[in-house]
Amino acid sequence: MSPRVSRWVLPGAVVAVLLGLWSLAVHLGRAPLMPTPWQVVVALGELCADGRLVRFTVASLFRVSWGLLTAVVIAIPFGLWLGWSPRAERALGPALQLLRPISSLAWTPLAILWCGVGDVSAVFIIFMACFGPLTVTALNGVRKLPAVHLQAGRNFGLSSLELLRRIVVPAVLPQLLTGLRQTLGVAWMVVVMAEMMAVNSGLGFLILDARNAGNRYDLVVAGMVVIGLVGLGLDRLLRQVERLPGLSWGFPAPPPSTAPAVARLRVVRSA
Repeated sequence: MSPRVSRWVLPGAVVAVLLGLWSLAVHLGRAPLMPTPWQVVVALGELCADGRLVRFTVASLFRVSWGLLTAVVIAIPFGLWLGWSPRAERALGPALQLLRPISSLAWTPLAILWCGVGDVSAVFIIFMACFGPLTVTALNGVRKLPAVHLQAGRNFGLSSLELLRRIVVPAVLPQLLTGLRQTLGVAWMVVVMAEMMAVNSGLGFLILDARNAGNRYDLVVAGMVVIGLVGLGLDRLLRQVERLPGLSWGFPAPPPSTAPAVARLRVVRSA
């Protein structure tokens, strides 16, 4: 089996086995409210037919996009500054470490108090979930930058601003992308929980509303499936960004394919 075929066959086989175990557990268990895989498929069709699937998915993506984008614009420059300036890190580092362990969901009452029930509250909660990880990623990236690179830039007469723009930022960019990919997963999880408490739309609200409106657990599991698929798609998208020629230098190169060598070996043996 070629690597390209096994890349799709093996995950598909695992999914098929899990679906079979799920269906078997529902039929053998004593949980009548638990839906079967086919019931979830029917529920997905219902969500598509009435437009809720697209509407709620777009609403969740909208909140994640704004919360994450706001965190990127604020947290990454802030983290670069802390990593660049030891004095700033000594002054603001303790406050950052004090706020970072606080769960983003703990900000929900304050978010509702300040922003009311709506998109702004959810965006604020997502921002708080993303701010700490992105700041620490940028800070550590600058810390780990070899001093010889900065010294070489100073020898060429680069100013502090030019050092940041031409040496520091390109050097930490691969690490920032890795941190951004991890933070996106956090944001996607947080938006679901935020939508259960602070808004009346989105995939999180869909799950809560289906649970409260007649125990529609088929819709609950359908919402969970959509959340997983969208999260997988977002992760794959960032993986493709990491492989762009201007960014992939910071990641290990994939192992060379053994197919040409095997083909040459077969030719030699046949001769």
